[in-house]
Order: sequence, then structure tokens, then C-alpha cells
Amino acid sequence: MGTDIHKEAPNVVTETLFKSLLLSGYQAEVVCKSAARKKAAMWYGEWVIRVVNQDRSYEKMLVSARSRARQDEEIVLRTFKTINGLVSFLNPMGFTHINVPMDEGGRATHVLPEKVVAEHKSRTTDED
Repeated sequence: MGTDIHKEAPNVVTETLFKSLLLSGYQAEVVCKSAARKKAAMWYGEWVIRVVNQDRSYEKMLVSARSRARQDEEIVLRTFKTINGLVSFLNPMGFTHINVPMDEGGRATHVLPEKVVAEHKSRTTDED
């Protein structure tokens, strides 16, 4: 008897779960899928983000869609085509230093500053 692939959880996270995992100690790993190149004043390339734990036993890719309309609909990874787009996504999440791998296959791990995590914990405690 085969496994129903539609019942298995895909190896992806939505932005909401991504934020939650970061605040609970997980890390964001930026992966360069195609080498960065400069055109005029802008840097272009292709980057994706994974959420990982410290020992890398948990790894999931960030997806752009919140949910699929149909089971057979393709899941699309959240892809960033410019460094500006990548920074514009990561900075509002609380990252104050962003390292961008420039070569294909390069990876850079990011951890939220303790200050951001502490502020979040303080807000959620106050709301209870």
C-alpha cells in the first residue's frame, strides 16, 4: 500500500509560522540560488530562506502563499530577486544585521537579537 502524498506535510513554512519559529530560537538561513550581479545601482540574484534549528535536524523552506486553494496546486517557494527585497523582508522581522551570500550555493545564518525576542516575550506576557 502506497503513501498518500497529499496527507504528508510538505517541508515548508508560511511567513506566520516562520516568524513564530524565529522568536522561539530557530534561525533563518539565506541560501543563494544564483550568483549576485550588479546592474546599474542594484544587485540582482536569487535567494530563498530556510528556517533551521541549531543542529539542523529541523529544516523547512519559506513559501510565499499562505495556503493552497487546491490539493494539487503547486507550492511556491518565497524567492527574492534583489538584495533590496531580501533586506526589506528580513529587517522588519527584527534582524539588524543581514549577511547576503553572493555566490551560488552560499549560505548565511541569521539569529534574531535577544532584544527582539525579549520584547516579543514581554508583549505576549502583558497580553495574557
